[in-house]
Order: sequence, then C-alpha cells, then structure tokens
Amino acid sequence: MGANNDKPQFFHYPEVRQGPSVPYQNEDQLIPVLRGTPLAIGASLIHSVGFIQSYFWRNAGFDVVRQVPHLQQYSARYDPTVIPIVDSKSSSPAELPVPRERRKGPTGYYTSADYHTLYKSGELTPIAVAEALLPLIRRDAKPPGRHSIAFLETQVDRVRAAAEASTKRYKDGTPLGPLDGVPVAIKDEVHIEGYRRTLGTTLDFKDGYDGTSWCVRKWEEAGAIIIGKTTMHELGLDTNNNNPNYGTPRNPNNRNYYCGGSSGGSGYAVSAGLVPIALGADGGGSIRIPSSFCGVWGLKTSHGRISASPTVSLASTVGVLGPIAASIDDLALAYRVMGAPPPADEDPMSAMFPSPLAGVSSSEPHRPRNNKTIGVVREWIDRAEPAVRTVFDRAIEFYRQQRQYTVIDIDIPYLPEGQRAHVLTIMSEIASGVSPHQIRHLTAPNKVLVSVGMWQITGQDFLAAQRLRSLLMCHLAHLFQTHPGLLILTPTTPIPGWKIGGDADLSRGLSDGKSSVRNMEYVWLANFTGCPAISCPAGYAQDGNRVPIGVMAMGEWGTEEDLIAFARDGEAILDLPENQPSVANQSEQSSGLNVPQGEDSRWEDVIAKAMP
Repeated sequence: MGANNDKPQFFHYPEVRQGPSVPYQNEDQLIPVLRGTPLAIGASLIHSVGFIQSYFWRNAGFDVVRQVPHLQQYSARYDPTVIPIVDSKSSSPAELPVPRERRKGPTGYYTSADYHTLYKSGELTPIAVAEALLPLIRRDAKPPGRHSIAFLETQVDRVRAAAEASTKRYKDGTPLGPLDGVPVAIKDEVHIEGYRRTLGTTLDFKDGYDGTSWCVRKWEEAGAIIIGKTTMHELGLDTNNNNPNYGTPRNPNNRNYYCGGSSGGSGYAVSAGLVPIALGADGGGSIRIPSSFCGVWGLKTSHGRISASPTVSLASTVGVLGPIAASIDDLALAYRVMGAPPPADEDPMSAMFPSPLAGVSSSEPHRPRNNKTIGVVREWIDRAEPAVRTVFDRAIEFYRQQRQYTVIDIDIPYLPEGQRAHVLTIMSEIASGVSPHQIRHLTAPNKVLVSVGMWQITGQDFLAAQRLRSLLMCHLAHLFQTHPGLLILTPTTPIPGWKIGGDADLSRGLSDGKSSVRNMEYVWLANFTGCPAISCPAGYAQDGNRVPIGVMAMGEWGTEEDLIAFARDGEAILDLPENQPSVANQSEQSSGLNVPQGEDSRWEDVIAKAMP
C-alpha cells in the first residue's frame, strides 16, 4: 500500500525504501556483429555447442547481476504488477470523451476525429475507407499492396463486413462512438479470430485458440475496423524489426532506416498514414522504440493494466500491450477503450484495475497536470548520442520554460546491472515458451538468443535478477513518494535511428547484440519494474537524414493519464523552428506532427483516396 492515507493507495506496492548509493558505471558490451554466412554458421554452432554459448554469455557480461552487492537484503519480486485503488465515490466510469483533435493543415496526420466527422456528415463512409485501404495492404494480392510488407495478413471478408456494419450505423444515425468506423491495425502477437498468430516466425503460436483477445474485442465493440495484423520482429526478440520471414518495412520517414521493433509493423502503419491507431506490445521498448523511430506517440502501460486474455505473452513479467497513434487524442482514446477491466473469471489480475475512465470527465477530457516535476539521472542521459541529446535538451528546456515544470536531479542505483537483469529475465521467459524443436525453425539471430536463454541462464542468475528487480522497485517507490507526481525523463533511445546495413541484412537477418542493448538503454526500466511510460516525438536528427527522435517519460504505477497530459503539454515542441522540414516552406507546414516528407516518403492520403 502507499506510504500514507493522503496519497494514492495501491495493491502490491513495493516497500518504500531508498536504494544504496552507488556510482553510475557503464561499459559497452563486447558482442560481435554477425551477418550473412558467418551468422548462419555461428547460429548453428551456438545452438549446438555449450561452451560457445557459455563464451557468449560471459562476454555479454550477464554474470555481473549475481555479483551486485545488497541483493541479499531484498526478497525476489517475480511480478511487477502494482494496482492503484480508486475511491469508490469517484470510481464510476464517465462516458468516453470524444476526441477533438483533427488534422492540422494539409501536411498533418488524419485523426479519428476526421473519420468520425466525415462519416457523420455523409461525405465519407467506412466502406469507402476499407476499399481504399485493402489494395494498399493486401499481401495476398497480385501484385502485393504497396504497404503489404508491414502486414502479416488481412481477412478481406471480415474487413468488409465490419465496414458495412459501421456504414449502416452511421446511415441510421446510431454510431457506437468516436471509434466507430476508424481503421486500426493489430500486432501479430495478439489473438484475433480467424487470423494466424505467428509471433513473426514461420510457426503457429495460436495454441489451439481461435478467439480474440480482450483488448482487441473492446476496440471492435467500439466499432473500430481491424484492417489486418502487422508484422513484428521474430519472437519480439530485438528492437530493429528486421524479419527475413515476412520482410522488413522500411521507415516511412527515411527508407534507409529501420522502423524499430518489435512492433515495427504497427509503427509503420501509423507513420505511413494508413491508420491513426495501432496496437503494439512492449517487453523491452517494443512500443516506444518504433514510436520514436517512426515519429509518433506510443504508450507502454502499467504491467497488467491492459488485458490480453487469453493471450499469454512469452515475456510474461515484462510484456504489456498499448497503443501507438499519430495524435495524443487518439492515443488517449485507444487506451481508454482497450483498458476496460475484463471479468474477474477471464483475467483476475487485470480485473482489479479501475476503469481508465474513472476520474476522466467526458466534458473535460484533457486533464491538466497539477504536479509538474521532472526527474533526470544525469549520468544516464549523458550516454545519449549528440543528435539525441540535442533534441532531449531542447525538449526539457521547453517543459521548464514554456510549461513551468520543475526539473530535479535524481539517482537510481544499478542501472547498467538492472538492464542486464531485464535482458536475462526476458530471455529466460521467452526461452521457456519455445521448445527445442521450435528453435530449429527460427532465424539465425534468434537461434543464438533462445539457445543461450534456454541453456545458459541458471536458477541463481534468475533469482539474482528478481532480487534486483525488487531493489529497483523499492527505490522507485521512494522517489515517487518523495516527489509526488514525479516523471522520470530520458530520451526514448540513445541512438538517432538504426540504419539498415544493406539488402543482405534484410534477406538473411542480423545479429548485432551491442546495438540491441544500446537501443534499449532507457526503455527497459519501465518493463522490469512495471511502470507506465510514454514516448513522444520531439525532433529530428539534424544531419541530413531527418530521422525522428523521441523523448520518454516514465511515471508511477497507474499514472497513464498523467503521462498523456505530459505528452499534451509537450506537443508544441513539434512547432519549434528546428523541427520544421525546411526554412523555405515553413509557411506551408501544419502545426504539430507533420507527415513524412521527400521523394522516399511512404505517406498515404487514405481519406483523399476514399473520397468520392
């Protein structure tokens, strides 16, 4: 429970306990990059030869976790779920607030409000939108759609049936709400009736179930049209979204860069303008990294907050579901719909969470932030590359000067060791859900990771990692109780995008553990401790490549609405002169988020294609 009755109360709140004071020390890991033939040979050897696995394990520095002092003073914490308790007098859910934000000029993104308004006026129909989208995304068409590489599968009959039902509701004047008829995309990881579930592999991970996960059902019940399942990094085990099995979508902002992963197909679908909202899953930054790389918003929810029932994540204690969107209104809308608590007999843990609409007013959906405190770990953010640090510093000054946030220095112990403990945990959990027979059917990079996770992680390693999880959660509880409303701010990722090495990497895969670990340097903490976090577009690399860069805020358990309010406070960062495509055509630009520009842009004007 919380520290006193004047503060929010919780189930399973960590002990409020300041962690040890230790200097921040981090060294880049010495992990070789493997690609092409060396990767194929190396994967076979690592999969088969124990001492080679052991060499990779030691070389990556995972043995440091069990050497952390102070661990014996903490009980292991295997589940980071912390559940807020809402006063029953104020817990009655409000009506779903109707998003107000519409497209901001000719180069802005369309939002759900644009679709809803046009449907209500009769200028556009959901059927017309579906028929405009299907040729663009169908993998089974000849030739395949221009954007089909981002989509695993599209059930055409289901899309058309949903669009026809929505069109009829609008014609009869009975739409279900602001999400009715809005096209959305769903990551392959989640169950949808009639669709495959491959987790980015060539295998079947439906486990005999052919229903739809709870969170997707809530979107469907609100009238959203699921246009298809998006591709992902195989097993979600990396953060670039390279997938030789189904192809790798290139970043809509710059085709020489990855979309980021593992929810890269969903990030692509939003960034390319195909949908205003997509569903992602995040076990180690897999919502926030593609959101940052693709220049949109992404919300990693509190652990257990969004029910995936009956989906069982392979990364069960670090993985969550959440939305990716091209506007803050749509991010909030998607979260508030999908976060409705399920029945207790379907998902007992998620059923304990209050409705996201408790305390949200339908007449005032934009809740302001009252406690405006940002915490920064200086040594940690100093590791960001210069292009990223420039964007981050500009953003934090905007919050300080334009939005009156107070910025304070904070300390968090054992961050480098904690990142290894997170990786150790997620590798253990994913390896436990994959059989030795299935490993043989994985791509070469994942044969390496799953083999090491399956045969090199000992019970002593895993126990040490969970003790370190407990230490970190106790210290975060201390920070949140000491500084009510605290948001911990970092870049989303320390690197300004991940450049594609060449066509061979896309066709045969890539194993670059050093870049993978580097890319996750800031995102892992929210996964390991169960806290919510949001990635917000904040600028671009100013080196001629125009690669988007995001900043990330992490809050106390259950503070998704605070994070959404924080993102809204910072939306005007996108209007700064440094974030405009060029000085010459600034007068033609929209305010807010602008669609990808240039000859290689993958942007699609779906509404223009659908209009009669």
